[in-house]
Amino acid sequence: MTQRPPDRFFDAPADDVAPRLLGATLVSRMGGRVTRGRIVEVEAYLGQSDPASHAYRGRRHRGNESLYGPPGTWYVYLSYGMHWCANLVCGPAGSGGAVLLRAVEPTGGLATMAERRAGRAREEWCNGPGKLCAALGITRELDGSRVMASAVRLDLSTARDGPRAQGPRVGITKAREWPLRFWLEGTPWRSRA
Repeated sequence: MTQRPPDRFFDAPADDVAPRLLGATLVSRMGGRVTRGRIVEVEAYLGQSDPASHAYRGRRHRGNESLYGPPGTWYVYLSYGMHWCANLVCGPAGSGGAVLLRAVEPTGGLATMAERRAGRAREEWCNGPGKLCAALGITRELDGSRVMASAVRLDLSTARDGPRAQGPRVGITKAREWPLRFWLEGTPWRSRA
């Protein structure tokens, strides 16, 4: 049975929550098919004070409303009009902080992932935010739901201490140099920087 994290786990700044997610397992039941992946890379976005955040300076619109929800809410948005990106809302409701899931190691439902990521090597199924959403079947349908009661749940019992690295965020133009990307050191599953 998947352990469900309490809301208080996410009721902290995104840069505190992000490294604690490393090693945790995502269990997706999207589309009625079970897939699993161990989180190996994440990126923190600090909300209204972060120029790279969708909540910068309190920007608010229909598309990012869930970003202002209570801690432990899924925020799923479409990047460049073609890739879903999954984030977990952190900090107090209304702050706009979140952790972007950047990469997971595929650990279960491999046939489903192979089908969803047809023609790609296993190492490329989940090594980027859009790729992991495709492999796990994550779409906007998840947006606004609570991780404790959604089709994609988090098992924190697999999170562990170990060699971790931290560096600048990637794939953005503003505040790119801020060292808010965290990953498990030595993993072949992380995204290309």
